Amino acid sequence: LLYGYGSYGDSMEPAFAMSRLPLLDRGWVWAIAHIRGGSELGRRWYDAGRLKHKMNTFTDFIAAGEHLKAAGISSELVAMGGSAGGLLMGSVINLRPDLWKAAFVGVPFVDVLSTMLDDTIPLTTGEYDEWGNPQEPEVYERIRAYAPYENVRAQDYPHLLVVAGYNDSRVQYWEAAKWVAKLRATRTDDNLLLLKTEFGAGHGGMSGRYQALKDVALEYAFVLKVFGMAG
Repeated sequence: LLYGYGSYGDSMEPAFAMSRLPLLDRGWVWAIAHIRGGSELGRRWYDAGRLKHKMNTFTDFIAAGEHLKAAGISSELVAMGGSAGGLLMGSVINLRPDLWKAAFVGVPFVDVLSTMLDDTIPLTTGEYDEWGNPQEPEVYERIRAYAPYENVRAQDYPHLLVVAGYNDSRVQYWEAAKWVAKLRATRTDDNLLLLKTEFGAGHGGMSGRYQALKDVALEYAFVLKVFGMAG
């Protein structure tokens, strides 16, 4: 399982999480990709993965997946990311759908172009430093080149579990819904393509300690089913 984020300069530091033990006990490897757009290697690492350099975020994640296979660490991969990491997921499965067996995509920012074109949304203008202002023709074309929704094409996609929050004020639930609808209408495979909209959740998922564990259980149940390890 390869996890990634790669935006806003956030560093994804490796840390122990008890919730990962059900996968580790079954022989899984949990990897975190330190891709450009994060700040794991300082400010230059962040600047090299935003604005006109944003495509580096996606190609870095793909390179990390290719390395895991080439090094013999894994023969099959599951990709995982949420929010801006959901944008990452949407982009990498468009670019290299063959590289992933499955992907978990949480509260995904997959309708980037439409959202960034609407400056009445409270967060939009503050996001220009990260993505650019698509009212400018050059920026429009740059975002369109990687935006997940615009780049869905007729090809086989990996198994997908997509989760949205109805009360999400950062990434509206309809972004995931319209993206999944386009995938269903366009893809050429019959793999699992599941959309769950949590009506009591916001951007951070359902509240409460036990509900958070149930959310993880859903993710794991999905990937274990894909690999025939459920039960």
